[in-house]
Amino acid sequence: MACAEGALAAGCRFFGGYPITPSTEVAEHMATRLPKKNGVFIQMEDEIASLAAVLGASWTGARAMTATSGPGFSLMMEHVGYAVMTETPCVIVNIQRGGPSTGQPTLGAQGDMLQCRFGSHGDYSVIALSPASVQEMFSLTVNAFNLADRFRVPVFLMADEIIGHMRERFTIPDEVEIVPRRPLEKGALPFAAGPDGVPGFPAFGAGHGVHVTGLTHDERGYPRATSPDIHEALVMRLVRKVESARREIADYQVVNPGAERVFISYGAPARTVQQVLHDRKDPAIGHLQLRMVWPFPEFALQEFPDAKVFLFPEMNLGQVAREADRHTDVPMVPIPRLGGELHTPAMLEAALEAHP
Repeated sequence: MACAEGALAAGCRFFGGYPITPSTEVAEHMATRLPKKNGVFIQMEDEIASLAAVLGASWTGARAMTATSGPGFSLMMEHVGYAVMTETPCVIVNIQRGGPSTGQPTLGAQGDMLQCRFGSHGDYSVIALSPASVQEMFSLTVNAFNLADRFRVPVFLMADEIIGHMRERFTIPDEVEIVPRRPLEKGALPFAAGPDGVPGFPAFGAGHGVHVTGLTHDERGYPRATSPDIHEALVMRLVRKVESARREIADYQVVNPGAERVFISYGAPARTVQQVLHDRKDPAIGHLQLRMVWPFPEFALQEFPDAKVFLFPEMNLGQVAREADRHTDVPMVPIPRLGGELHTPAMLEAALEAHP
C-alpha cells in the first residue's frame, strides 16, 4: 500500500504489470486506486510486455511504473536496456524474494542487487533505492519518480519481501514535491543534451517529430550504429548524466561517525542493526544506512574516519559488500544471510564479538 500510495502522490497515472509474489499487493492497490485518479491500470500477458507498456506510456508524458519480483525482473532486463538507451523515465519496483529460479516466492532476499546494476547488456548507469521501513517505502517511491524524470532513466525501488509485507504506521502528506520532466524546447533536437547531460523530453502528441530507437543514434534520434565516435559519445553521456550527480543525489544516514566498528546496511537488515545499536547504546559502534544503493556512495565510507572494520549484513552472499570493499582499505566483513529470514540481533552481536 505504501508504495502504491507514494506512486499516486507522485503523479503516477499508468501501471503495467503482471502478478507475481511478493509484489502483487502493489498491483492490486493500483488497480483499485488508479481509475479513481483518472489513471490506467493494465495487466499484461507477462513481465516483458508489462515494462514495454510502461515505456510506451512514459513516452506519452505519463509517469508510469511496474512492480515485480525476481523471475519477472529477469524477464524485464532487455527492456531495461532499451529504457536506458532511449532515455525513457520509469519506475521499476522489485520486491525481492529468494532465488535462483522460482526459489522462495514467499520469503525475503536481496539477491537481485547486482542484477539491478548490471543485468542488461552494455555500459550504463542506473539509480536504485532501498527502503528499510514502510514510511521509506512511501517517500522513496516519490523520490524514484522525481529522479526518473530528472535524469530520464529507469529508477529501481529495490525492496525485499520483509519490508514489502511489513505493517506499520506511515504518514501520507497532503502534498509531495514533484520534479517534472524538462520539456524539449521548440526547434531543439530530441536527443541533444542540456548542460546537465539530459535532453528535454519530447512527449508524443506534443508537436515534436522524434524517432525513438534502441540502436545507437545521433542527436536527431536517427540510427548511427556503425559510428564508433557517436556510440562512444552517446554511451559516455548516458553514464555521466547520472554519475556526475552521484554526490548530490546520494541518500544515506550516518549514526555514530566516530565509531571504530561500523555496520553498513540497506533494506530490512537495517532494522536488525538499529535494534543492536538501540540495545548497546555504544558510540564505538556505528551505522551507515544506504537508502540509495546505486550509484554506490563510496564517499560515505569517509564519514567514519576512525573505522577499523566495516560489517555488512545482506540477505545475499555479499553482493553490495563487494562493491563497498573496492573503495576502502578498512577490512570489509560480509555477513551473508540466505533462506528467507532476516538476520537476528544475535548474529550481529556474534559478528561484533568476532571483531573486537
